[in-house]
Amino acid sequence: MAPVDWIGSIAATLTTVAFVPQVWQVWRTRHTHDISLGMYAIFTCGVAMWLVYGLLLGAWPIIIANAITVLLAGAVLVMKLRYG
Repeated sequence: MAPVDWIGSIAATLTTVAFVPQVWQVWRTRHTHDISLGMYAIFTCGVAMWLVYGLLLGAWPIIIANAITVLLAGAVLVMKLRYG
């Protein structure tokens, strides 16, 4: 793996893992009052577009990270819609 791919992989891992505590907190408490619906909707759409971009480029660090992140952010978005 080229050094640029290592940097991309580390960045992707860090930004993806950053969502785990938020998802866990919302899942555990069902409390979403302080989460912005607009922000999560726009963010989830943006991450989905990054995923498509990665697929078009065949860039695995982008694909893997954004596939996981869209699932995590999407989970928070769904819980926000469900629990308000």
